[in-house]
Amino acid sequence: MSETFYEAVGGHATFERLVARFYAGVATDPELRALYPEEDLAAAEVRLRMFLEQYWGGPRTYSEQRGHPRLRMRHVPFAVTEDARDRWLRHMRTALDELGLDPEHEHQLWTYLVMAANSMVNTVEGQRPNLF
Repeated sequence: MSETFYEAVGGHATFERLVARFYAGVATDPELRALYPEEDLAAAEVRLRMFLEQYWGGPRTYSEQRGHPRLRMRHVPFAVTEDARDRWLRHMRTALDELGLDPEHEHQLWTYLVMAANSMVNTVEGQRPNLF
């Protein structure tokens, strides 16, 4: 049986570090922080960690607790602009760099994160497009 990406990069501890560092950045970014309605980012941190762990071959806790990810649908209530995407990616880049993954794993994870962030953009220049 081959090792999953999740296992290869260090499992839960790695994703916990990645997401904790990411949200530490979000907490200091007023424009991006405004997209998170909860006063405490802890619940958002848990959700993102569970999602990423599941996506990369770890426990299926996200789906067990929340159902199918449906990322675009879950983000429709929030005006995700290109600026918000860029801010999200900047904080995620910092968090990823601090992990010190080997270049192949770092590239795989970053490529996915960029694709996912691009797919979440749903607002252009302050105007919400018709998503349906």
